[in-house]
Amino acid sequence: MKETRRWRIAFLLAFGVLVNFFDRINLSVSRDALHDSFGLSLVAFGYLSSAFSWTYALMQMPAGVLLDRWGVRRVGRLSALLWSVASFAAAAAPALSWFFGARLLLGVSESPTFPANAKALGYWFTREERGLATAITDAAAKFSTAIGVPLIGLLLLYFGWRWSFAATGFISFLYFILFYFVYRNPSEDKKLSSQELEFVLRGGAQPEDRVRAQSGSSLGYLLTRRKVYGLALGWGAYNYTFFLLLTWLPSYLSVSLHVDLFHSIFYTSVPWLFATATDLLVGGWLVDSLIKHGYDPHRVRQTTVVAGMAFGLAIFGAARAHTAAAALVWISLALGGLAAAAPVAWTIPSLIAPRESVGTLAGAVNLCGQIAAISAPIATGYIVSASHSFAAAFVTATVILLMGIAGYIFLLGRIEPIPEP
Repeated sequence: MKETRRWRIAFLLAFGVLVNFFDRINLSVSRDALHDSFGLSLVAFGYLSSAFSWTYALMQMPAGVLLDRWGVRRVGRLSALLWSVASFAAAAAPALSWFFGARLLLGVSESPTFPANAKALGYWFTREERGLATAITDAAAKFSTAIGVPLIGLLLLYFGWRWSFAATGFISFLYFILFYFVYRNPSEDKKLSSQELEFVLRGGAQPEDRVRAQSGSSLGYLLTRRKVYGLALGWGAYNYTFFLLLTWLPSYLSVSLHVDLFHSIFYTSVPWLFATATDLLVGGWLVDSLIKHGYDPHRVRQTTVVAGMAFGLAIFGAARAHTAAAALVWISLALGGLAAAAPVAWTIPSLIAPRESVGTLAGAVNLCGQIAAISAPIATGYIVSASHSFAAAFVTATVILLMGIAGYIFLLGRIEPIPEP
């Protein structure tokens, strides 16, 4: 199959995720600078870190419904434009309240990103290729953190935190322009060959159903299905540890292990680069390769998700690490395992959702994930302030991961389509 139009869409969406996470990690790198400007305490920083996730979480269900009703193209354009505005607003913030508002707007504007990607990749990719396509977009989140922390850190060190937020605003606007002119659904893309379209549809891509989309999505029906709760619980557990490390890793290295800011921004890249590799090679390439070679798709995906989450339990090892090197080994193992599980987890909504309900299902699942994303920065702030150590925070993440593994095994069960309502 020589036509590669569909892969252009995957890399476009991956660039959007890359930009998306530049916006998110900017705050974690800027903690000390914001403390100097606004007098932030550790607890206040925890609340500010979670502000993005408050509106992001509240918008998950509405964003999913809007995606199924209005489509990826319309919702995606508005979303990308608004998140560039939010980044510029943060850069210009004269006071903490303004900055807080900019983070709330960023949460609203970026809320459709992952449900939209799940829906778009469901349209564009066969069941056998969807794992790698999803891994490309999901790995962009890890790669963004790996390169974004040092790049944004250097911008901050040499030009100040306002320029680091302005830079992400410019990059966000560039993505808006690219998405505006490039993204189309398969039925709307005039440059898509009939051979590639036939290949995608024959391979099990989600069919577009405009009549079904206009009638609304079946949220109430989905909320009666046990699989939805298993998927949501597993994703919430993943997100708790992910956002703990996303928001607090540079601070953990400096507070607990006494690594200075210059070195911590480079050390932080190590586990995220490892996670990028496992995301692509295990969660993407290996999973699709095993399925193409005849292995049971359910067993391959279920094993990858559960084993990846089990590797995430290595976060417990960081609770007793006394050197930066030991901490990075444990955290790399944890993030690497979670990263391998993530693209498979994001593939599941397009594999099990009824027609034109992928956005709604992905939004419902990501709502649980964002509740965890809100909780992780705040809980960690309180735990570290009370104990002057990150050990208890990492133990808490370990317990939550065990709950997520149970959700994937006992509630999600076999990865197969939910019956049409």
